[in-house]
Amino acid sequence: MSKRIPKKALAKAAASSRAGESDFTTELIYEKGELRPFVVTTPSAKLIESREVHKFEEKVYLALLIVFASLVRLHSISNPDSVVFDEVHFGGFARKYINGDFFMDVHPPLAKMLFAGVASLGGFKGDFAFEKIGDKFPSNVPYVLMREFPAVLGIATCVLVYLTLRSTGCKPIVSLITAALFVIENANVTISRFILLDSPLLFFIAASVYSLKRVENATPFSFSWYRALFASGMSMGLALSSKWVGLFTIIWAGAVSAWNLWFTIGDLRISTKKIYGQIIVKVSVLLGIPFFLYLFFFSIHFQLLVNEGDGAAFMSSAFRSSFRDATIPQNTQANVGVGSVVTIRHLNTVGGYLHSHNHLYEGGSGQQQITLYPHLDDNNKWEIELYNVSEAPTQFEPITDGTKIRLKHILTQRRLHSHDVRPVVSEQDWQNEVSAYGYEGFEGDANDDFIVEIVKQKSKSGDAQNRVRAIETVFRLHHAMTGCYLWSHETKLPKWGFEQQEVTCPTQGIKSLGYWYIEQNVSPFLDASAERVSYPKLTFFQKLLELHQRMWQVNKGLTASHVYESRPASWPFLTRGISYWRNEGSQVYFLGNPVTWWASSVFLFGFSVYVVFSLLKWQRGYSVGSNSVVFNYNVQMSHIVLGWAIHYFPSFLMERQLFLHHYLPALYFSILGVGQTFEVLYSYVLRPKRYVSVYLFVILFTGALYYFVSLSPLIYGTPWIKSKCETSKLLVGWDYDCNGLPEEIKGSETIDIFSAEATTAIAPPIEVEVVESAAPVVEEILVEQSEHVAAEPAVEVGETPLVDDEASKKLTEEGSTMAEPEIEDLETK
Repeated sequence: MSKRIPKKALAKAAASSRAGESDFTTELIYEKGELRPFVVTTPSAKLIESREVHKFEEKVYLALLIVFASLVRLHSISNPDSVVFDEVHFGGFARKYINGDFFMDVHPPLAKMLFAGVASLGGFKGDFAFEKIGDKFPSNVPYVLMREFPAVLGIATCVLVYLTLRSTGCKPIVSLITAALFVIENANVTISRFILLDSPLLFFIAASVYSLKRVENATPFSFSWYRALFASGMSMGLALSSKWVGLFTIIWAGAVSAWNLWFTIGDLRISTKKIYGQIIVKVSVLLGIPFFLYLFFFSIHFQLLVNEGDGAAFMSSAFRSSFRDATIPQNTQANVGVGSVVTIRHLNTVGGYLHSHNHLYEGGSGQQQITLYPHLDDNNKWEIELYNVSEAPTQFEPITDGTKIRLKHILTQRRLHSHDVRPVVSEQDWQNEVSAYGYEGFEGDANDDFIVEIVKQKSKSGDAQNRVRAIETVFRLHHAMTGCYLWSHETKLPKWGFEQQEVTCPTQGIKSLGYWYIEQNVSPFLDASAERVSYPKLTFFQKLLELHQRMWQVNKGLTASHVYESRPASWPFLTRGISYWRNEGSQVYFLGNPVTWWASSVFLFGFSVYVVFSLLKWQRGYSVGSNSVVFNYNVQMSHIVLGWAIHYFPSFLMERQLFLHHYLPALYFSILGVGQTFEVLYSYVLRPKRYVSVYLFVILFTGALYYFVSLSPLIYGTPWIKSKCETSKLLVGWDYDCNGLPEEIKGSETIDIFSAEATTAIAPPIEVEVVESAAPVVEEILVEQSEHVAAEPAVEVGETPLVDDEASKKLTEEGSTMAEPEIEDLETK
C-alpha cells in the first residue's frame, strides 16, 4: 500500500542512515537519493539478525511448542482402530500403489505416494481393502504408522507458524502464542490425525510461505538467498504435486515477488542489471522447480501403476493398452470389409462400445435397447452388411467413404435402427431414437441403412482416410432415411437401461459426439498373413495430458448434493462441520476452534476496514504508516490477506461439491494474520500499556483452549455424555449427533482426553452408513469420500464381460466428457 510520508520524517530517516544508524529491525529504511527519497529494499544485517532464531530462550520456546504439539496430535492416535472418513480412499490408494493397480483420483499423486511409502515401510502388503468406514484394522495393517506420518507433519506445521512469524518481524512471545493457538485449532488437529491429504498439503504450503519470507530477509544473490529461494520452489512443487490447491500458493508467491520487485525497482542503490538478475532467477526457480517436480512425481505415478486397475475404465483404449495386463484387443486385422465382425467404440466420451442386449426400452418405440457399454463383451459385436445385398459375400470387399451399410447385432440378430421417434431420455425434437429391430431371417428395412462418412482430419493419413481401417479411421454414421447421425453423450439411461450411456441419432448437436472408430475386427476373408494394426504407444506427455483431462472433468462433474457440503461464504463463520466417524457413545466430527476461527476472520475484516480508512486519510493529505512497526504490519498483513484471498475466493467459482476442509489453506494465512495483529498491538498500539495486550493474549488463548478441551471428544473419538454434547453446540449448524450418547459414563461423568480411560472406554465400532451421492459415476471413484463415493452400477442380467477385472466393472455415471486423444495424436513419433 502506498504511503505518503512527511518530509520531516524522510529527512530524519535519511539523516539517521547517513549517520550509520540505518540498521533498523523493521523494513522501513529510507535514503535521500540524488533525485528523490526512496525505500531501501536490501535487508540490513541488524534486521536479518533480529529475525533469526538463535537465542537459548527461543530454542526453549520451540522445544516446548514441539512437546505441546506432539501431545495434542499424537495422543491416542490409534483410536479409532477402524477406518475413518476418507481413509477409505487414501488408505485404498496406498494399497493400489503397493499392488501396482491403476486408479483414478482428482488429486496429483505425491501425498498418496508418501502414504504408500510409509505403509510399505510398515510392512503393509496391500491385503486390506479399506472398503468402508468402520472396518476394523487387522493387526498386519500399520495404520498407526500411517496416521503418525500426517501427525508429524502437523507438528512441523506448528513449528513453521512460529518461524514464519519470526521471519516477518514478530516478537518471540507473539510468535509463540500464535503458534500455540494453531496447535489447539481443532480442525487442524483432526485433519492431521488420519490418513488424509490435508496435513501434507498444509505442511508444504506452510514451508512455502516460510521459505519465501526467508528470501525477503536475505541479501540478494547470497548463499542464504539462493537456499531460501530453492526451498520455496521445492515446497511449492511438493504442494502442487499433492493437491491442485498448491497452484494458488504459486500464484501468491508470484504476486508477493512482484510486490517486492516493485519496491526493488524503486531502490536507486540497486543497478538495473541486478534487478533483471533477480527477475530471471526468481521466475526460473519459483516456476521451474514446481513444474519439474510435478512432472517428476507423475512419472513415478505411471511407473508404479502398471496393472489395469479399476481406474482404467476412465481412460482411452490407447492408454489402457500400455498396462502390463491390458485386456484391450491388440494386433487386430487392419482392413475392414463387408462381413467383418467388429466392435465399434465411441471416440469422444469414455462410455465405451456400441452395445445392445435383449432388453427393451420402457417408452418410445419399446424396441431393443442400444447403449454404450465400457467393458469387453460379446454384446458389443456387430456384423457389417451391405444395405441392398441379402446374400452373404464371397470375397473381401472394403468399406470406403460413402458406403451404405447395415449393422447386425451378433447375439440377438437385430439390426441397428433409427426412426422418427423421440428417445426415452433425451426427448428434444431434434433427437431420434436408436434401437435394434428385426428378428432372425428378417432382411431389414430402409431405417436400418447408415452411410459411412470418414472424418479425414481425425483419421491417420493415407489409406485410413479413404477406406475404413481398424483403430486408424474415424467415421460418422449418417442415417439414410432421416439424415441424423449416430451419436452419444454423457446422459445415462435409467435403471431399466442398467444406467448405461444413451445412444441417439440427432439432426443437430455437437459434431464430435458422433465420431466412432473400430477397435476389434475379424474378417472371414482375411487370413493370418493379413495386415494388422495396434494402438500406438503413448508418450509420457500424451498420457499426462489424457489423465489430466479425465481428472479435470471428473472433478468438475462432482455436482451432486451432499448432506455435509457447504458453500465458501459460510466457511469464515464456521457454521457447520463434517461427520467423519461414529460409534456407540463416541464420534469424530470435523469442526474448527470457534475462538481461533472467528478471531482470525475478525482480524482480517478489521485490517480491511483499516486499509479503507488509511486510504481515505492518505487521499486527504494526512500521513499514514510513517511508524516503522505500522509499516511492517501493513506490508506483512497485506501479504497475508493476499494469500488468504487467493486460496479462498476461487472456491466461489467452483460448481462442484465443497466442504469445510477446503478452507484450511486460507485459514492458515488468516491465523498468521492473528499473529501480525498481536504484534502491532503489542509493539505499537498498546506499547505504553503492554499488560493490556498480554491480557488480551491470555483471554484469547484461554478461550481457544476451553473450546479445544470441551470439543476434544469430537477430535479424539472419546466417550461423551449427552448433556455436555448438547451444551457445546454454539450454532444450529453444528449437527454432530448427541442423541445416541449416554446420559452419563460409568464411573465418571467426564473423561480426561489424555487419560488411559479415554481410549479404553470405547464400545466396539459399529458400521456407519455413509451418506453419499448415489448417482453413478464412470466408476466407483476413489476420491474424497466426503465429496463423492459412487454407487456400484446395476449388473446387467445375462451379460458376461470378457474381462476378468471385477473392479473395472464399476464404470458408472458422471464420466469425463473430454475427448479420447485423437487418432493422429496417438501415432508413434
